[in-house]
Amino acid sequence: MTTVVQRIRVGRPVFSVEFMPPRDSADEQRLWNAIRELEGLDPAFVSVTYGAGGSSRDRTIRTTGRVARETTLVSMAHLTAVDHSIAELRNVIGWYAALGIRNILALRGDPPGDPNGEWSAHPDGLHYADELVRLVRELGDFCVGVAAFPYGHPRSADLDADTENLVRKLQAGADFAIAQLFFEPEDFLRLRDRVAARGCDADLLPGIMPITTRKTLAKTIELSGAPVPARISALLEPHTDAKSFRAAGIDLATEVSERLLAEGVSGLHFYTFNRSKATKEVVNRLGLVPART
Repeated sequence: MTTVVQRIRVGRPVFSVEFMPPRDSADEQRLWNAIRELEGLDPAFVSVTYGAGGSSRDRTIRTTGRVARETTLVSMAHLTAVDHSIAELRNVIGWYAALGIRNILALRGDPPGDPNGEWSAHPDGLHYADELVRLVRELGDFCVGVAAFPYGHPRSADLDADTENLVRKLQAGADFAIAQLFFEPEDFLRLRDRVAARGCDADLLPGIMPITTRKTLAKTIELSGAPVPARISALLEPHTDAKSFRAAGIDLATEVSERLLAEGVSGLHFYTFNRSKATKEVVNRLGLVPART
């Protein structure tokens, strides 16, 4: 199977997308509508998330496997260490291998129920993401990604410590990193500079989610762990109706993405929440859709 690294190192900017495993039949229909809509735009890869404590593990495995079997897309599965013994992790990695999945995003993961709560390892499990990277590497010829945090992980002492942790994950065998949400392009570019200053040249992909509703704005604040910058508030707050707010959010996502691409970013990773329209609009504006022959 083609790897994520092969798909992002093609000499031109690319984009990728992230989905969540469906919770019910209606959600599954919405997910597959989005997958089919975005498949025609040829994303570099698609990833499927893994619930806290493995709460959506089986759905993640099924969805990732179905993407691999039934579409032309390159599929990447998420895997977390939360509430899993090493034996269980080996089993999940084996399932992925049996399905032909060769791309895994290795995450320590958030505590179930409270992403900012105290983290504790399974008695027979792993403590850190770099340990999970090594485990995946030991069990097969996988392409491995990890998470990066432009503002620092909530449980990191400071940005220096957080950067050292990211570099440690990359040195453990990770091929690339995907950044959590951020507001301004400089936030990601400073992360890239911190990693480069430590002599690490791994691929870093910025995470992008168009802020199309006030709900997605709140989600961005939650996932990034940062307050809304004054410039962003000034751009969005005047738009009191849903249509104009959405348009302003699409403009902002396009602006941020253009700046990142101008700075040499190799690819953009879009968080879709299982919908395709906003991502399609932005990638078309950016000219990231390959020309049809």
